[in-house]
Amino acid sequence: MTSDAASARPDPTDEVVDLCRDLLRIDTTNTGDNATSAGERRAAEYVAEKLAEVGVESRLVESAPGRANLVARIPGADPGRDALLVHGHLDVVPADADEWSVHPFSGEIRDGYLWGRGAIDMKDFDAMMLAVVRHWQRTGVRPPRDIVLAYTADEEAGSDYGARFLVERHPDLFDGCTEAIGEVGGFSYSVNDTTRLYLIETAEKGLDWLRLHAKGRPGHGSFIHDDNAVTALAEAVARVGRHRFPVTVTDTVRAFLAEVSDVLGVELDPEDPETAIAKLGPIANIIGATIRSTANPTRLQAGYKDNVIPGRASATIDCRSLPGQSEMLERQLRELVGPDIDIEYVQRQPAWETTFDGDLVAAMSAALRAEDPGARPVPYMLSGGTDAKAFAQLGIRCFGFAPLRLPADLNFSALFHGIDERVPVDGLQFGVRVLDRFLRSC
Repeated sequence: MTSDAASARPDPTDEVVDLCRDLLRIDTTNTGDNATSAGERRAAEYVAEKLAEVGVESRLVESAPGRANLVARIPGADPGRDALLVHGHLDVVPADADEWSVHPFSGEIRDGYLWGRGAIDMKDFDAMMLAVVRHWQRTGVRPPRDIVLAYTADEEAGSDYGARFLVERHPDLFDGCTEAIGEVGGFSYSVNDTTRLYLIETAEKGLDWLRLHAKGRPGHGSFIHDDNAVTALAEAVARVGRHRFPVTVTDTVRAFLAEVSDVLGVELDPEDPETAIAKLGPIANIIGATIRSTANPTRLQAGYKDNVIPGRASATIDCRSLPGQSEMLERQLRELVGPDIDIEYVQRQPAWETTFDGDLVAAMSAALRAEDPGARPVPYMLSGGTDAKAFAQLGIRCFGFAPLRLPADLNFSALFHGIDERVPVDGLQFGVRVLDRFLRSC
């Protein structure tokens, strides 16, 4: 190839910005309702087109009309090795344009950031995956082992039409995969000017979404009424919302806090981990939610007319259980709400946890340090959930590793599902360089 032809190839650190902008401009809002969710097939077709341009075949699988997933396999140099799954979801949570500084689906670049719903959750990593593979195909790079790319639907509503569908109905697409990387890991937390912790996800809390149902005697709103379903539900919801479950420090959180204590020079009291967590600034919300199970009321539903006391009232509770504590959480909730409130599970997906060791962890750490000499990789538990819950059911060892170097003053955790979601352009480009190094050496 001539030098002119080589120079004409897009640089992946430049192309990733354009790819991410394109994805952000595709509205893939997941409302939790098939009738109103949009754009996932269009986004999957965009990815398929970009892969096809460089000679990569992919398979598009719909779980329902418009709910599209895409899977592609990049052959590795050693077909005898186990494959690595690299996964990202294409759907995003809803966004109200009136609340944003820019239109949430504009993909606008401003003040060194790329703005839009999904910028960090998680079209940034979707674009990184695509940029790296396109670069490899143009330059003849072959990874050391098979890389399976998965772009999924429906992660934001429990993955029934995305990763869980693929795992249950098309597990053959992941044949040979023993390890995986996905979202919400590999991002930086600045300790000082020279040291940055990079949080690699090695555990996730369980997903225990449930509904509380109260029953009562319907009647006229003007009467004295002692059997009111709304009153009973409201009292139960208030008890749940105010309750604080006991602190439990898991192996992952203990390892994280030990690293933090060492870096910050703070002595860790195992009986009082909240003291160390309070010193973490913007990421304290993420870490603080990993030392106990949580239950937060999120929705209420009751009645159909202002002057009619309904016979039924319901509430949705978003519960997240620590590894091994899902059944304990249910028992504690039943005690809180009382015997007259029914509990129905909407989603129940188990927590998972792995260790922070092995060749894959070493490769992640080396790639981060090569691009940032001040990097100090550490394990952590995610308080939320990802598609890793589904892929772990196949026996795949999962990690959160979507590398980003972040400005020290950026409140990263507030951007997830928040207003004015955005990703630093230089952080996005850093992520491509790290991901490229990692995938070439893993």
